[in-house]
Amino acid sequence: MNITVELLNNKYQINTDFSWSLAIPVHFNHAEQQPNHFGANAALSVPMQAGSFIGDTEQGGSCNVNTLTINPHCNGTHTETIAHICDLNAELSLKIADIELPPLMPCAVISITPEHALSSNDDYSPAFNNSDKIISRHALEENLSNFDNEQLQALVIRTLPNSNDKCQQAYNGNNQPAFFSRDAILYLNERGIEHLIVDIPSIDRLHDEGLMTCHHLFWQVIEGAHQASPNSQVNKTITEMAFITNDINDGFYFINLQTPAFVNDAAPSRPVLYQAIDITAGSQQKRN
Repeated sequence: MNITVELLNNKYQINTDFSWSLAIPVHFNHAEQQPNHFGANAALSVPMQAGSFIGDTEQGGSCNVNTLTINPHCNGTHTETIAHICDLNAELSLKIADIELPPLMPCAVISITPEHALSSNDDYSPAFNNSDKIISRHALEENLSNFDNEQLQALVIRTLPNSNDKCQQAYNGNNQPAFFSRDAILYLNERGIEHLIVDIPSIDRLHDEGLMTCHHLFWQVIEGAHQASPNSQVNKTITEMAFITNDINDGFYFINLQTPAFVNDAAPSRPVLYQAIDITAGSQQKRN
């Protein structure tokens, strides 16, 4: 099916039969095939048992019925809301089930090589150390200079180098992933990014003394606080631990962010990219 979308003065054609999922498949019970963050337990699947019933056809059951154990934040691609850093029962602490996502959102895909933090002019709390690598404000400015703000409701960031190893990567103190600087998040706020999708396990440093500086800045929650304010950006989301294959070119797309109706701060998710072809009269441009 072809859909035509008008954005600013341009018309884009989207073929819904062709898309790219950015979600890492969860291989339950196979820890070595799962990504992992912060030393969390692996995602598990166990057949349900109730009396003489067992939910496993290989064990004589009539159908498969599995009980799943998963940590959305640490076992794979997930989307989180402001409730990740705010009291879950607070009025403005929207859960995944509360977020209303448009079916298609304008979205840029960019690739960035993280840089040594101490070589940049950016800032972070706590202070950078010698091994930190960051996504900086300068890198974002450079990669987003050709996009209008209206094209940036969502942003997908692929870090380089990029390999399939990310789908099974264990992130820990011996394998510290890159993260964002304060200045980088402030720039994303200036550009109006509402939905951020990244292939790293967190936009903050793995061990950050519990400050979660970038999460607070993105949602505009006072640092150190766990209550949203009227100035907080309660409808924004962060999707982490996605995987953007190398056959997806940098450029302009539309994205469908699929989440279950979990009454929780986060849930496994499936971001789906659709190619956007500029069909504006007189235009020969293919925006990716």
